[in-house]
Amino acid sequence: MLIIEDLKTRTRSWKSRRSIPPNWKARPGLIVMKFGEQLRSSVIREYQWYYIDYDGLKADLKRPSGSVAAATESTKSSKLSRREWTEDDESRFVSKLESELEKVHTKQQVKAMEISRRIAVSEREVRDVVNRLNERGPGDEGPSEEEFMLLEEDLSDIIADVHDLAKFVQLNYTGFYKIIKKHDKMTGWHLKPVFDTRLKAKPFYKENYDASVVKLSKLYDLVRTRGNPAKGDSAAGGSQANFIRHTTKYWVHPDNVTELKLIILKHLPVLVFNPSKEFEEADSAITSIYYDNPEKWDLYEGRLKKTEGAEAIRLRWYGGMQNETIFVERKTHREDWTGEKSVKARFALKEKNVNPYLRGELLPEAIFEKARKEGKKSEKAIAEDERLAAEIQWSVLKKGYKPVCRSFYHRTAFQLPADARVRISLDTELSMIREDNLDGVKRSGDNWRRTDIGIDYPFSQLPPSDIVRFPYAILEVKLQTQMGQEPPEWVRQLISSHLVEAVPKFSKFIHGVASLFPDRINLLPYWMPQMDVDIRKPVSHDFGIQRTGHSATTSTSDDEDDDYDSDDDQREASVGSNGESSVQGAARNGRHLPPAIPVPVDIEDQTVDRPAGDDTYLYDSDDESDEVRLEEARRVGGWTYYQTLLSTTADKAAHSTWEFMKMLVPRPRATEVPRNARLQTLLGTGEIQNKRFKAPKGKKIYVPVRVEPKVYFAAERTFLGWLEYSIYIGTIAVTLLNFGPKNGGRPSFIAAGAFTVLAILSLCYSVVIYLYRSQAIRTRRVARYYDKWGPTALCSALFVAVALNFVFEGRSREIW
Repeated sequence: MLIIEDLKTRTRSWKSRRSIPPNWKARPGLIVMKFGEQLRSSVIREYQWYYIDYDGLKADLKRPSGSVAAATESTKSSKLSRREWTEDDESRFVSKLESELEKVHTKQQVKAMEISRRIAVSEREVRDVVNRLNERGPGDEGPSEEEFMLLEEDLSDIIADVHDLAKFVQLNYTGFYKIIKKHDKMTGWHLKPVFDTRLKAKPFYKENYDASVVKLSKLYDLVRTRGNPAKGDSAAGGSQANFIRHTTKYWVHPDNVTELKLIILKHLPVLVFNPSKEFEEADSAITSIYYDNPEKWDLYEGRLKKTEGAEAIRLRWYGGMQNETIFVERKTHREDWTGEKSVKARFALKEKNVNPYLRGELLPEAIFEKARKEGKKSEKAIAEDERLAAEIQWSVLKKGYKPVCRSFYHRTAFQLPADARVRISLDTELSMIREDNLDGVKRSGDNWRRTDIGIDYPFSQLPPSDIVRFPYAILEVKLQTQMGQEPPEWVRQLISSHLVEAVPKFSKFIHGVASLFPDRINLLPYWMPQMDVDIRKPVSHDFGIQRTGHSATTSTSDDEDDDYDSDDDQREASVGSNGESSVQGAARNGRHLPPAIPVPVDIEDQTVDRPAGDDTYLYDSDDESDEVRLEEARRVGGWTYYQTLLSTTADKAAHSTWEFMKMLVPRPRATEVPRNARLQTLLGTGEIQNKRFKAPKGKKIYVPVRVEPKVYFAAERTFLGWLEYSIYIGTIAVTLLNFGPKNGGRPSFIAAGAFTVLAILSLCYSVVIYLYRSQAIRTRRVARYYDKWGPTALCSALFVAVALNFVFEGRSREIW
């Protein structure tokens, strides 16, 4: 990934290295920031002596030491061929690399221990202030506002420390990864497998900050609310049986996960399901088993197409495999025009009862018999759960639903207890795992889930064909706002920032099935082609964890012979390998840059109107590619294949003929108009690129299309409008034919014939267009509803018919 600065316009942009040709060179006036420069520009003062010596290691690779004579000889002429890498060079390089790893690992460990001690000290101070507040008498003065402000500043400083440590770790891990790759490429010695073992022995990059985030969230919430945090039930199940929310989903790059958590905890506390126990990693684990018919994939296609009433059935549990409570859930999609909202309903079931329930051996009445006796829930709530259990059981038995896919992730939820108006959840380490027995491999067998795995991410024991590890975290913003009420300002800034990438209607179930069953699924979700696109972006506006006074000391280096690695790894640096853009890094260093142009926010969709320098993605719909139709027909064979082949060949020939005729017809050509100052400010001076993603042969990319009843009515009204037009023209034709002069009425007959032909053409055209549009609406295809030629042709024909009638009538009256 390259960071580019235009010296003429003083603007910065980033360019994907995946799309850079091998011999690409920046045009004059552009500065290309390489990783070494990004490393220097992103240095934090506190860590400036503990970063990896990337430049030194790179210099050692380019100038191997060897014997003194060889080194002297190599300095005499720079044009001599590069000396072969020896075992002594390898030992020296590995020794230096090991010392750099020890330096980074030691600093990370020391800083992590320091942060833990500071959190413990702040916890004692906060508890002391809150206890004084709660135990004060009627006439006693409690803690002052100044004390709370000092505590808040101290916690903010700790939050910034956690943020800086996370960035330090990310940047160094990228540096080690890149220098190892450069070593293997330049020397021919393969060091990566060996060094992976050393990294596992000193895993500075695997530090988990979830426990620190939970503690900081609790303390910050106490201080922010001045010792009066919101109270209420925050259980993971129970009261959340049926609820309705407006949900938007985003992808988050792993480099931005910690920063995102720290930003959110300043506004919402982490939702802890069991405050009485110490936080453990297993507490945030969530596992779901999704069911579907492996022959027809009804649930998959229904959820993908968002058809009215589409369902998703899953069994979910929280924590480890020893959890006895399993939630049976059903999601039901409702179209907006129905006046209803999509609903998730669920009920609890003991693990030992799951198999009998799914086989039909345990009836819903027996499941809720104990609940009725205990009387802990109302009769109405029990009746709703019983009806839900009966409907799900009937669907599983009737339609042959089997376990097909498992999703596992760690969830960090942010929400005020007993207040669901704003709920934000961040799912990390998302993995989709096969649960089926379709290929002869016994995974779940006759059980409702497979038992050979638990929550031991990254599930190294599974073969690659059984698991898909999602490269990003999933952010879900769930709002329960009143009619017309806007979400909080900080939420709007968060979802329009560089930290997230909006992916509307993303589904773990859909992605898992599409990824794990490539030979059985032909309809793909629209986001699948975007999996190879780096989602990291430059900073759009001033938003994030910031702390004044932390500038960096940087040095300059004229390293002009650095090559560009064709690195496709997810941790490749794009906007600074630590997740920051070069603009942000320069700001840290105290450099003066022109102010960033504010990016307008789309109020309706709560997304950013990004500059058009970003790529625009176009998708081949399921009716746009003749290759897809031909591939499907080839699998069917017989007359179907030959008919499709003839149809596609005719379409290509007609299209080529039409394009050739258009070239022959003289017509005005479009003239490129230069961008004005305002458009240059918004879009930049670069070329606007379009990318077209094409699905593999035999596959289709499903593009979401919203269809409501008013769309059908609009198509019918358009058809009736054309029909009315045709009736008027036919009436004119009948009038000219029946009431014209009988003798010598040839002109009148010709005019009547012209109007008759026009009326027939109008009727035929309206019927064909209506049938085409109706079919496109029913199948939810992305069709072009803009009619460019029909009205023009018919109006021209009407003009000719009227003119002919006028001319012939004038001749019959001997006017000319």
